[in-house]
Amino acid sequence: MPLRPPRAILFDLDGTLADTAPDLAAAANFLRSEHGLEPAPYEVLRPVASAGARGLIGAALDIHPGHAEYEALRVRFLERYEANMVTHSKLFDSIPAMLAQLEARGIAWGIVTNKAARFTDALVPQIGLGHAACVVSGDTTPPPKPHPAPLLEAAKRLQLAPEDCWYVGDDLRDVQAGKAAGMPTVAAAWGYCGHTEPASWDADALLHAPEKLLELLEPSPI
Repeated sequence: MPLRPPRAILFDLDGTLADTAPDLAAAANFLRSEHGLEPAPYEVLRPVASAGARGLIGAALDIHPGHAEYEALRVRFLERYEANMVTHSKLFDSIPAMLAQLEARGIAWGIVTNKAARFTDALVPQIGLGHAACVVSGDTTPPPKPHPAPLLEAAKRLQLAPEDCWYVGDDLRDVQAGKAAGMPTVAAAWGYCGHTEPASWDADALLHAPEKLLELLEPSPI
């Protein structure tokens, strides 16, 4: 079934618009080096990059929230990441052209991420996303995704009804948040995707490349 044409498209950040996994993985491997361990393979760390400190510390050291060492490691991870978060991070190759096409068609676009504003505010302008119509970070609203509050806040800032916005993300919680907010959802299978198959997320559309989003905007043939 064709999606309702959007007036705005909202995007997750890590793994959807930007390939930030190299710098996130480097921060996790820094923790391993402090523990006298060899670096974890990038292929192990990349899938959990969208889960931030929780996912990367878990994958790198098998230490999770609730563990006695976790909070100190989380603080250390975030400090290291903050100091090096634009070393290798960049937009996925076809993202700039795709965003330019949205703007040319009069479709606003914004960012809704679980990344804290401490990092989002510094990262977004440095990787070429400073012209987003809105940026909602993980601590902008009290509950982050998969709660719908961040997406509803973004729609409010754009002065649009939620159903007039699409949400695009590379994690199951992105689809869950979008559905809870009443937005059509697009699974970004080019991203990190965790350890679940995007086809199982029940998104309204599943795409394997950013430029394919433009094809969804074309009228369906009669």
